[in-house]
Amino acid sequence: MSKTFFLSLFTAFLVVTVNAQTALKKVYDEDINPIEQIDKATQRAKAEGKFVVCQVGGNWCPWCLRFADFITKDQTINALVQDNFVYIHVNYNPRKSEGAEKTALAKAMLKRLQNPARFGFPVFVVLDEEGKVIHIQDSSFLEEGKGYSHEKVLRFFNSWTPKAVKGQ
Repeated sequence: MSKTFFLSLFTAFLVVTVNAQTALKKVYDEDINPIEQIDKATQRAKAEGKFVVCQVGGNWCPWCLRFADFITKDQTINALVQDNFVYIHVNYNPRKSEGAEKTALAKAMLKRLQNPARFGFPVFVVLDEEGKVIHIQDSSFLEEGKGYSHEKVLRFFNSWTPKAVKGQ
């Protein structure tokens, strides 16, 4: 009996440890003003000759965290993003329990980004160096199995670099 108990306890400990080690990093800052975040990213993009990519979603969204993890680990995509974009994680929390001020900010942010929530989450909004929306990408077209496709994600980012858009 005690052998079975300790084996069960050890198995449970092992499962918890493995899950903790494979948990995805939370990348959305839920305490910052998303409008100010977008404004700062646009200023930086203009100064650096880049575009802005807003990954809209939240820490509540497993697919959002998977994408953040995916582009961090894929060296080719990571380099492409670093060279061409100011990449930000724009928090959207659909829960009204966040309070009236945060709800109003979330609505204003969605309006500013041309209401991308209609595509689900995560959703990617590409802004030019002036902060104008030039593309909204539905992430479902980038998926493959239980993750994301290297080729599809690479094609998405390559298609929206400043050089590609401006035909330079």
